[in-house]
Amino acid sequence: KLQSAKAQDTIRPDSHLFPLVHSPSPAPLLSSQVTTMRLSSLAFLLSAGVSSAFTTSGTRPSSFLGSNRVVSHAASSSSSNLCMKTIAVIGASGLTASECVYQALKDGDTVVGLTRNPANVVIPQGSGGDEAGKPFDDPNLIMIGGDVTNPDDVAKVFETPIDGVIIALGGKTADVGETMLTDGTNTVMNAMKDKGVKRLSVVTSIGAGDSKDQAPFFFKILMMTAMKKIFNDKNNQEQVVEGSGLDYCIVRPGGLTVEPPTGVVNVIEGEAGSITRADVASFCLDAVKMDDFPYIGKTPCISSVGGTSWVKDRSGAARGEM
Repeated sequence: KLQSAKAQDTIRPDSHLFPLVHSPSPAPLLSSQVTTMRLSSLAFLLSAGVSSAFTTSGTRPSSFLGSNRVVSHAASSSSSNLCMKTIAVIGASGLTASECVYQALKDGDTVVGLTRNPANVVIPQGSGGDEAGKPFDDPNLIMIGGDVTNPDDVAKVFETPIDGVIIALGGKTADVGETMLTDGTNTVMNAMKDKGVKRLSVVTSIGAGDSKDQAPFFFKILMMTAMKKIFNDKNNQEQVVEGSGLDYCIVRPGGLTVEPPTGVVNVIEGEAGSITRADVASFCLDAVKMDDFPYIGKTPCISSVGGTSWVKDRSGAARGEM
């Protein structure tokens, strides 16, 4: 019989430090690894296709970082949280969404994915290791080809009983249109309501909604110029989610990297740093699987590189370190 365990919390005031976790700490990052992560983050932020991490499974550690304190606790789920789930992943071929698919399957869950081209759904680079880039071969994966803005295509996802939905859509507006995020999210939420599915996690971005002040300075400039249209869509997407009546979590990651998961996620109130897509996926999965997930009805901004922020990255660049 599965038994629940009490979470242990520790609070300390130094929010800029690596959060405490109740498990062996990951190996320290080499300077070359940090540089690689910074460059990957910068390349992501400079792309016009901004798209779219708490840890999952059993007693994996989770860490929350606020502007004035760090709260870390071992996330020991109740027995209902440990049951296998059926998760819908919308936009399943995306870099973050494929991490959601991979990690959910590893946890023993069933995944129903929706994407325009199922052949593009492959094992992700971050968590996949030597298997990265290979097609999925798992009987618990159901892939559906379709358009997220088409109600008939979306309805096919919900022909299978779904416990929770992750929306991780992305793409350049030139390719997907200026309202795809909002229109597609509305279509998915309508299907959820028809089937009585309540739990939803939506990946947007740092800078969306009321998080503009948490974005780095140069990123704010991009938001007002090259990324203006996609952020208009992201802002509208967040608004329809907030007014949906669903049990939602809007996830706003910082600069996204394609690296192995760190197992550490900082929920922050200050300026955001970078985060691996694998850690974002882990956070999203917790949001739809955990009955007592603490960020339901909220819009957390997350980053995961301990002690690294975009403020430090910019000062390093000024010294010629990048």
